[in-house]
Amino acid sequence: MRIGVNVPNFAPGTDPDVLRRWAQTVEGLGFDLLMVSDHIVVTPDVAEQYPAPFYEPFTTLSWLAGVTSRVRLGTTVLIVPYRHPLLTARMAANLNRLSGGRLVLGVGVGWARQEFEALGVPFGRRGALTDEYLRAMRAAWQDTEDYDSGAIPIWVGGNSDAGMRRAVLLGDAWHPLRVAPGQLAEAVGRLKIIADEQGRPVPAVVPRTALRETSEPITAPDRLAGVGTIDQIIADIDQIRSLGAETVVLDPFNDDLTEIRQPERAWRTLAAVAAYHRSQEVR
Repeated sequence: MRIGVNVPNFAPGTDPDVLRRWAQTVEGLGFDLLMVSDHIVVTPDVAEQYPAPFYEPFTTLSWLAGVTSRVRLGTTVLIVPYRHPLLTARMAANLNRLSGGRLVLGVGVGWARQEFEALGVPFGRRGALTDEYLRAMRAAWQDTEDYDSGAIPIWVGGNSDAGMRRAVLLGDAWHPLRVAPGQLAEAVGRLKIIADEQGRPVPAVVPRTALRETSEPITAPDRLAGVGTIDQIIADIDQIRSLGAETVVLDPFNDDLTEIRQPERAWRTLAAVAAYHRSQEVR
């Protein structure tokens, strides 16, 4: 199983130097994938969780491609209805080519109603638009040499049945976000049922979990995977591995904006995870 990291690309304290250090840390520790989030307009509903500045993902990943050489680069998740599908297809194909085939395109339908309004996109049609746009993007990549994508993998986010169905029909992988340890096994079973109903193969499972190390074990029943002592975090990663997941993405942002300015704590936890992961590969 591969391990990736969701790098915060937003909030006061985030600047080019911090993003560069994040990228070099993730790659230097041997992780496989570096991902960033997506918002275009920091409307009040967005700002409550992800305050400005917010670095646009394609621009940011293009720059980070130039300061890294091996780590894959991705979005978790790109809000598909925000951009014309041919523009997204072109930007993704160009970034993939310029980075040496390193792009992973995680996608989702979005949730910020005010941001949809600011962009003039109908919030109520976001699911249908996502499906339509994903089909248009794949068609552009397949039918037009100028849009040659080099087989960019599409990871479809969304923890609901609708998200799973979209992953089965239009994606290469299902990318659930922030789940509790016991929920993922149940969800994987549901994903298989949906794939059978659609007569389609089961997509790869590539979850994004929280990452927050605590000094004492977390025993609350609603504990998210990736939250707790380093032993709990490693046990969660092992459980995800046992479910056959191809990749797990660790998300160190836990609504604490002070940690944006002081990423060293997250880096120490990531170093411990990387050391454990290397020890498993040696076995």
